[in-house]
Amino acid sequence: MVSRAWVEVDEAALRRNLRRVKDAAGPAASVVPMLKADAYGLGVADVLRIVQAELDPRELWAIGVAAVAEGEQLRDLGWTGRVVVFAAQPPGEFLRAARAGLTPALSDLDGVRRWAHAARETGRRLAFHAEIDTGMGRAGFPFADAAAWGREADALAGDLLTWEGCFTHFHSADEPDLGPTDEQQRRFMRALEALPPPRDGTERRVIHSANSAAALRRNGFGLDLVRPGIFLYGGAAGPDARPEEVASVRARVALVRDVPAGWSCGYGATYTSRRPERWGTLSIGYGDGLPRRLSPAGGEALVRGRRVPIIGRVSMDMTVVDLTDVPGAQAGDVATLIGTDGGEHIGLEEVAGRCGTISYEILTGLGARMPRVYVNGTRSPGPA
Repeated sequence: MVSRAWVEVDEAALRRNLRRVKDAAGPAASVVPMLKADAYGLGVADVLRIVQAELDPRELWAIGVAAVAEGEQLRDLGWTGRVVVFAAQPPGEFLRAARAGLTPALSDLDGVRRWAHAARETGRRLAFHAEIDTGMGRAGFPFADAAAWGREADALAGDLLTWEGCFTHFHSADEPDLGPTDEQQRRFMRALEALPPPRDGTERRVIHSANSAAALRRNGFGLDLVRPGIFLYGGAAGPDARPEEVASVRARVALVRDVPAGWSCGYGATYTSRRPERWGTLSIGYGDGLPRRLSPAGGEALVRGRRVPIIGRVSMDMTVVDLTDVPGAQAGDVATLIGTDGGEHIGLEEVAGRCGTISYEILTGLGARMPRVYVNGTRSPGPA
């Protein structure tokens, strides 16, 4: 399974990143780890196992996802606790979510109506969280009109729904300037003051706003929950919120060839050898999620602890590197595209930066045909 290419996941590092977020948020805050997009590409079944082992039931309030199908998958994996679906859903997903026992984030009154209809259809009282738009713009009730929509949402919920919580989402919590984030938080708190009290007799609803960045850089604003995502998986959450790296991407050298000067490489022949060179063909390509943009952007790999350049274009299934300056390199060697080998390291943020994108896109783009190999806190050069 691991003879071609694989994603190596440092379980201990993921646990430490999770614990760091929880500690930053304080003892009163619970955690909603985001396991959407197959746990950011690292495998939802294993990450679910890890968060359950690391957090006790009082700390692990719910699991966060973005799609109803992801919530159904968690149910199939045996998770019986809360699942909050944070992304806006099309009308056809509401009844499906109700049948799976999921909790949706609702952004408009039509959504409340659909969720109330699902409650009637399933014959059970259903919970929801109201998203409040404080500047993100993609979903949520407008913060400035909270008094008006709050009354209508409460009336529509009636005895069919439990309005369990409210939240907002920050657009710039990972930027150097936290001023816009603080302003969003002030808008959120003003909106909460305008809402009607809960019908079920509880003192107040559950409130939350902090993603990874705000959990670490603003201690979750002292609210009930924090919702860490990218930081758990090794992506930076701001200039002063650097995690331990979790994911390494490795592939085998499948072929080593000596080529003369003037030999071309790859589609479009974008690279030509300037001298007699030794090239290595790696068993990985953009079909595995290795970004095609790496080849013109100065992308590199590590082989036998040395950096080697990617040459020519990244193909769907193969990538070529220049091994001329790596004595003894041979077929079967491990090439590291993200991670550590010897004293050299290629970081997730470095790869994202070369490609002009973010760590989220690199991780979630890792292909399903690469197995995820979990290791406990070690950075091995690769399976034997």
